Amino acid sequence: MDQVKIIEIKKSVFADNDKDAADLRKELKHKGVYLLNLMSSPGAGKTTTLIRTINLIKDRIRVAVMEADIDSDVDAVKIKEATGIPSIQLHTGGMCHLDAEMTRQGLDNVALEGTDLVILENVGNLVCPAEFDTGAVRNAMILSVPEGHDKPLKYPLMFSVCDLVVINKMDVLPYFDFDLDKCREYIHMRNPKATVIPICAKTGEGVEAFAEWLLAEVEAWKR
Repeated sequence: MDQVKIIEIKKSVFADNDKDAADLRKELKHKGVYLLNLMSSPGAGKTTTLIRTINLIKDRIRVAVMEADIDSDVDAVKIKEATGIPSIQLHTGGMCHLDAEMTRQGLDNVALEGTDLVILENVGNLVCPAEFDTGAVRNAMILSVPEGHDKPLKYPLMFSVCDLVVINKMDVLPYFDFDLDKCREYIHMRNPKATVIPICAKTGEGVEAFAEWLLAEVEAWKR
């Protein structure tokens, strides 16, 4: 019997997207605009965290938000009403992620000449968004206490690509079997350089640390 033919794929299926993402980053650098890709599972508290954070920094830098969802404009409206900053909704047409071209289409509708920071709130899940480079300067994700401290073990790519992990809903820590030290350990197994910031978006606890991280990132990018 003939042996099974083995075909080695030398070119990444993401190669075109990676090139588009790199080109987009160069354009944003030239314009002095910092793009943050924010990811999480549904219900982790991305929008609430953004509202708290934006209200802390909007008088110091110019911020815009792009909300990505399969449907609805709930989050974009909520951001605009709660912060007063420009906010647009991106519908993915059923796609569970954004890629660089989709991100560019969103940015085409943002007044970049009057913006220092654009925050992309990606579609809520821990798998697909991690696979596609959006052209962002940094990737960040929010992990909530009710999800469990073992998520870095179960979703390795997400935690590997994120420069910042915000651990939200610290107010309910006493009611869940969540080990913060173990979570930090697991995160750093995936990415030793990742910054970890525990917060409670509901009460505001720790959010200032996230805000200061963002401000420092934007300043460094513009330099």
